[in-house]
Amino acid sequence: MDQNKEPPRVVFEEENVGWKAMKYYREPTTPKIIDWVMKYSGGAIKDEKQANYVLIGFVSVAIIVFLMVIFSGRSKIPSSPPTPFQESNF
Repeated sequence: MDQNKEPPRVVFEEENVGWKAMKYYREPTTPKIIDWVMKYSGGAIKDEKQANYVLIGFVSVAIIVFLMVIFSGRSKIPSSPPTPFQESNF
């Protein structure tokens, strides 16, 4: 018996069996939208990093245009209600 009253330690022995997980599908290397941007850029965009910057820029411009359209419509609302039609005597 151990004098320090420690429980015996469990040691696991692992063997390198060589099991590997099987993949039943092919993972794409790049997202399809990035492939599409690189394909239709006419050679101007050569790698994923540039395509990401283009997409971020496009989304930023789209958000800015959307906000401009939304907030520009509010300035055309009349500040006072129109006056009702007055009856005319014929």
